Amino acid sequence: MSIVQRAGAAPAAPAPQAVEAAAGEKPGVGPRMDRLPITPTHRRLTLVIGIGLFFDSFDNNLSGTIAKVVQTEFAMDGTALKLALASAFLGQFFGSIFLGRVGDRFGRRRAFMINLGLYSFFTLLGAFSPNAAWLIVTRFIAGMGIGAEQALSDCYLSETLPANKRGRFTAWAYTICFCGVPAVGFAALWLVPLTPLGIDGWRWLFVLGALGAAVVWILRRGMVESPRWLETRGRHAEADRIVTAMENEAVAGGAKLAEPAPAPKRAPTRGAGLRELFSPRFRRRTVMLWVLCGLSVVGYYGFGSLAPLVLGAKGFGVLESIGFAAMSYLGYPLGSLLSVPIMERVERRMLVMVSSLLMAACGMGFAFAGSAPVIVAFGMAFTLLSNVFSTVSHVYLAEQYPTDIRAGASGTAYSLSKLSAAAIPFALLPVLDAAGPVWLFTAVALAMVTVAVTVRLLGPRTTGVSADWG
Repeated sequence: MSIVQRAGAAPAAPAPQAVEAAAGEKPGVGPRMDRLPITPTHRRLTLVIGIGLFFDSFDNNLSGTIAKVVQTEFAMDGTALKLALASAFLGQFFGSIFLGRVGDRFGRRRAFMINLGLYSFFTLLGAFSPNAAWLIVTRFIAGMGIGAEQALSDCYLSETLPANKRGRFTAWAYTICFCGVPAVGFAALWLVPLTPLGIDGWRWLFVLGALGAAVVWILRRGMVESPRWLETRGRHAEADRIVTAMENEAVAGGAKLAEPAPAPKRAPTRGAGLRELFSPRFRRRTVMLWVLCGLSVVGYYGFGSLAPLVLGAKGFGVLESIGFAAMSYLGYPLGSLLSVPIMERVERRMLVMVSSLLMAACGMGFAFAGSAPVIVAFGMAFTLLSNVFSTVSHVYLAEQYPTDIRAGASGTAYSLSKLSAAAIPFALLPVLDAAGPVWLFTAVALAMVTVAVTVRLLGPRTTGVSADWG
């Protein structure tokens, strides 16, 4: 079976290894999947997930990129501008929690379809905003749709990729994802001065995001469900069919499959509620992840959302600010691409710590920079490092909980990052206005140092550990 489930198609003939395993009771799907090499199905799934994440990053940086434009368009005062910047992230806070639970109860695939459908429809409505209130409301609901995209994607990739390859291929998915950041920057630089078909250029940015997400929705209709999730729901036959097809594909490609490792004994979980997440089994991980998600976004989205405004505070015009920010945004996909070869070579906990500390240093350099070349250099260095940090953090987060609560628990942690992102305009814009870029980035640096210390003290080692840990 490939990424597209063919209705009515007869099951493929069992591979030699699959036949041998079928003579007795088959082992769990997790050990069978972890012994697989990377197959064309793995690559297709990674590609489709990456394209969906592309529009997630496109959206997350959309409001900040055109903040000055919509502020002028709708004559927004300070409060309205903050709400416009915060509304999508506030919606993502609720979406992360709700759709994460949907993913655990009804499946990763169904949650994907809901989140992209909501996002596409309400982003398109946002393109026709007649006033600031309409824009804020549609951004909020679109945010609810896209809110669980990253958590669901991380869980899905963690559960479908072999343990010793999941870091590298998740990094590939996020390399595609973060191309959305410079894409929105350069698209804004191109479209903002124009009025195609008599429609303001900034509105076309919303149309592009909505139509792209609709295409991804169609692609994801053919995705297979996570076999690990199916197994936790007692749907063993469905899980077995998917994994057998992947085994057959691997054998047809010349692979010789090793015997599956024994499945780990797993302690039962009662759901992804707060009581379970703060039980002795998960307490250290939960505290660590909540600090990581709550504070790292101050550095990550703080830069993406506020960089054009910071440049405006330095005296650059609207188009100059967008242009410098767009150049800086090139560091996003480059950073994720850099993480591909090192993801499985460097312990993930160490990579999170080092990249967060280097982000703090480059952020201070951006704050002090005065000339255009230095601004772009520090901006690109910051975004490059932030996407090494972000990519490894996504893999690391999905490795902290077992399959049956992974989406809900991860979604709860992610929701804190969305709440922090929503608070950024209210917390950091006053600092920028009152004290300037240096103090703003001092606050960012302190947040990233706190993340590094917390991960060092509370974070476990996870590189190469099965997604079925108990």
